[in-house]
Amino acid sequence: MSDIINYKNAVDVIKTAILQSQARAAKAVNQEQLALYYGIGRYISENTRNHGWGTGVLKQISDSLRLELPGLRGFSETNLKNMRMFYEAWKSLESDSSVATDELANPYSVSLDKLGQATDNEQNTIRQLQLTNYTEFPLAEFLSISFTHHIAIINSAKDFDERLFYIRFCHNYKPTTEDLPDIIKKQDLYHHQDKMPNNFLATIPDYKQAYRAIRMFKDDYLLDFINVEELGMHDEDVDERVIESSIVHNVKNFIMTFGRGFAFCGSQVHYDKLGHDHWIDLLFFNRDLNRTVVFELKNGRFKAGYLGQLSAYLRILNDDDRRSHEEAPIGIILCRDADKEYADYIMQDFKQPMGVATYKTADEMDPDLLKALPPKEELQRVFEESSRKEEKD
Repeated sequence: MSDIINYKNAVDVIKTAILQSQARAAKAVNQEQLALYYGIGRYISENTRNHGWGTGVLKQISDSLRLELPGLRGFSETNLKNMRMFYEAWKSLESDSSVATDELANPYSVSLDKLGQATDNEQNTIRQLQLTNYTEFPLAEFLSISFTHHIAIINSAKDFDERLFYIRFCHNYKPTTEDLPDIIKKQDLYHHQDKMPNNFLATIPDYKQAYRAIRMFKDDYLLDFINVEELGMHDEDVDERVIESSIVHNVKNFIMTFGRGFAFCGSQVHYDKLGHDHWIDLLFFNRDLNRTVVFELKNGRFKAGYLGQLSAYLRILNDDDRRSHEEAPIGIILCRDADKEYADYIMQDFKQPMGVATYKTADEMDPDLLKALPPKEELQRVFEESSRKEEKD
């Protein structure tokens, strides 16, 4: 009997909160909805977790709300549970400081440390949106994305920083809610974001293509087929030719290192532009990306000037070599060492998609780790079998 009384009271409280929210929706539809759902989520959480609401109460609340507010959408039993999940996902950020929803007309004007006084009234408890004093919290981004995006992020990303990353990502790149679970679980953009310094998200308009490019390349590679005895005996340019020659003679191993989908187009590929000669170290085409991929080899530490050279090559390829059905070419500087933070900083002003990766030779690997790696012959066998299976499919 007490459950019936509780849920009827809950219906009145939630209905009033809904009507108040709808009256103000024209000012800020999305943030008003988030504030409402968060407050309802808190109310439901406190009553289901602490005050003994039974398992059928949320369904009764949902059914009654639909009867009392005909045409109401978004308050199914499942969505009421989502509201509770939304609140519980972020309640750890709540502090004594709060901002009421009527102060959220402009999310950019909200001060996280501004105090709002809570009252004992249950409607205000629902209407109150508690915010955090955590200074790094992306408030504007948080309020800008839809509730369904929030739920997709909460369901797919369990780590706090990972959730913040995808909130910012949704704000900046507007992926659909249908794409988002795949982006988080399969593309795993969060865990690949810092693997290799690159500007792919800034220079590749289609975010799906940008993911693929980010996931395609690692930050460090083992090129154990390079004859290290020949390195260091000549100047840097000659050493780079030694590395290039080793790669060309072991092109299958090189492709295996980078993954499937690469087709080798040539080494020292010559382009004449306005009477100036340009020689590209290694040129590939990647079927998955539908792009030409340039590798520039450097037997030394990364230098900012390398990006200017690579940018010129990409511009020429884009203007003179790119087919109508292809995407813009990508360039990778492959060097022995790099200050990744510096490389990432420098490349952000370049308009062509590029990245910086490093490589190690076999003598630079930990001997125990090297022993643990499968033989190159076994890797090649697996790679070739996988390629044949892919062609059959």
